[in-house]
Amino acid sequence: MVVISDTSVISNLVQLDLAELLNELFGVVIIPKSVEEELSIIPSQLDYIRKKNWIKVSSISNKELYNELLENLDSGEAESIVLAIEMKADLLLIDEKKGRQIATSYGVKISGLIGLLIKAKEQLLVNEIKPILDKLVYEIGFRINPKLYSYILEIVDEA
Repeated sequence: MVVISDTSVISNLVQLDLAELLNELFGVVIIPKSVEEELSIIPSQLDYIRKKNWIKVSSISNKELYNELLENLDSGEAESIVLAIEMKADLLLIDEKKGRQIATSYGVKISGLIGLLIKAKEQLLVNEIKPILDKLVYEIGFRINPKLYSYILEIVDEA
């Protein structure tokens, strides 16, 4: 399974001390160079990804598409989408709404951090999602619509 990740998912999981979920769910996760650069803003994140042999850094070839996507996205999102297209990825992990819309318009299958957490609970890799969501929202600053928050807890039987 080829899985590409944008910055947000990895960054938030590292901050939650749950990044190993990526390895447990997908094996290898590939990030583009710009995501590595974005993660380096917080030195502990860069140290983390460099120590993990299951996180691979790859470069894109299609600079034309990348430059086109940069008109609407940041470099990490644009490069992640291009890499997902080039590698015919099974899944792109991306949270930003516009990036998700653009990726799906190119036929790229997507999931975000919330979808990943739901999958982790389904596979019994985490016991509860609510404490994770609370930490994301109240400590890390991840934005979740209150209706979505309630819906997530309902579907994972934590309401």
